[in-house]
Amino acid sequence: MTADVIEAVKAWQPALAAIRRDIHAHPEMGMEEVRTAALVARELRAMGVEVEEGVGRLGVVGTIRGTRPGQRVIGLRADMDALQIAEQTGKPWASTTPGTMHACGHDGHTTMLLGAARWLSEHRDFAGTVHLIFQPAEEGRGGARAMLADGLFDRFPCDAVYGLHNKPTLPAGRFATRKGPALAAADRFTVTFHGTGGHGGSTPHLATDVTIVQAHFVLALQTIIGRNVAAVEAAVLSVGSIQGGSPISSNVMPAALTVTGTARSYTPAVRDLLERRIGELAQGLAMAHGCTAEAIYHRGVPALVNHAEQTELAVAAAAALVGEAAVDAAFPPVTGAEDFALMLEARPGAFMFIGGGNGPDGTSPNLHTPHFDFNDDIIPMGVAYWVSVVDQELGQQRR
Repeated sequence: MTADVIEAVKAWQPALAAIRRDIHAHPEMGMEEVRTAALVARELRAMGVEVEEGVGRLGVVGTIRGTRPGQRVIGLRADMDALQIAEQTGKPWASTTPGTMHACGHDGHTTMLLGAARWLSEHRDFAGTVHLIFQPAEEGRGGARAMLADGLFDRFPCDAVYGLHNKPTLPAGRFATRKGPALAAADRFTVTFHGTGGHGGSTPHLATDVTIVQAHFVLALQTIIGRNVAAVEAAVLSVGSIQGGSPISSNVMPAALTVTGTARSYTPAVRDLLERRIGELAQGLAMAHGCTAEAIYHRGVPALVNHAEQTELAVAAAAALVGEAAVDAAFPPVTGAEDFALMLEARPGAFMFIGGGNGPDGTSPNLHTPHFDFNDDIIPMGVAYWVSVVDQELGQQRR
């Protein structure tokens, strides 16, 4: 069956690649995917798929019902948004929107799920129902949260939900996932130090210096990783910006200075630890230097935790296409983040990586870079993976 899917979809490759490149040329940021959502809805309706638009504002859900008796329902999810990156690929289908591009492959994810919709709409010999979830705003603008708040799983009940993401550093023809924590919680922190400021040339001894405090703070952050987080755990703290003073007034000591950064973790305990210790260090160092500190820790998406049963099923679905040797079922955790994690908190499921690398060393330019472009050659494999998941969940294996 799987070989039939791959060969059939290869015949659709030009049409699917054209859709992917059209989406790529017209990227839209999260919660702005008006054109992309309309394209998805239009394509689904042309296939005879039931469509609901406006789920979580711009989400689209297509529903395909099998012809064999069965009550089980699953969800397959793809994301649709782009990033604020200026494209440098030089491709004929490069972004026509200045400063915005599909640098994470969501154009390809959307296309692969549309290809799966076409196959499933034409081959409904499965027992149960498939909801095709096209999500807006994965890249930090709250798309999964918005769809869930709009009753995604109440309106479209799912016994399990699955996600798929391309990975250009993994050779095409390979898959990878793992049970348990697979991607990190993504949080951010903002610490503002307040002092008196002063004249840095004539009277620095009369000032309380926030630049000294931030220097100690930035260095001390790494002691949280090295001395507070257990060696067998994993976490990341990185500073993204330091803002204070004026470059045209180099003799003025600033009265306030702000440090921002990102925090990554895999467990609730380590997440709590990072939040607590960032605040303690900021307050303690500020007090030691006669300053004050205000620390704000904003929790973003949680860690993405794959459920054991669904991960085994996803691995079996991939292995049916490429063989067990080409599926890494114990892939190391990734410190990137994915808001599909929120769907996995609501329903059991699994998130799979599909290899997209096609360079001499088996890799391609990485995600979130101006040189990235989705590998259209993996579209048939991605479509076949989705069909294989449906077969594992609602086909002969479940009877």
